[in-house]
Amino acid sequence: MRKSIVSQNAAAKAPLDDLWRDLERIARVEITSEDEAFPIEHALGKTVTTGWRAASTGPQVIRLHFDEPQAFRRIQLHFVDRAAERTQEFALFAGEGTELQEIVRQQWNFSPHGTTEEFEDYTVDLNGITTLELRIDPDRSHESAKSQNYASLQSLKLA
Repeated sequence: MRKSIVSQNAAAKAPLDDLWRDLERIARVEITSEDEAFPIEHALGKTVTTGWRAASTGPQVIRLHFDEPQAFRRIQLHFVDRAAERTQEFALFAGEGTELQEIVRQQWNFSPHGTTEEFEDYTVDLNGITTLELRIDPDRSHESAKSQNYASLQSLKLA
């Protein structure tokens, strides 16, 4: 048996970026729409950028298909909206192929004069995952005649 004693200080200094999977390398993505100025790659990379935004209003889907089955222990989502007052709901599903189970469903109220960011960090125990799906409803009021709210995602990270 090989064994090493690692000090707590050394373990605490391990960069968080090393924990996150390289989604651009291990997955293929399907999206319902995309604003050319805010491509999905901006939300799935390891560095902070402008994030992703839909090209059309209404509910949107981001679906990741992994090249090989994956095990995940942590999911981190970050949403930002500094302009609109709205209630957003997202749901995250995971599974094998088309057999997906709901992992989490969350609603959040954005307000330009109050809460402009939603940051969720989930500890999970997911194994054999070939598909991860994020469904975003950017405006739960569904007043489509006046709603100009676009779904957006600042970042999605998996470890």
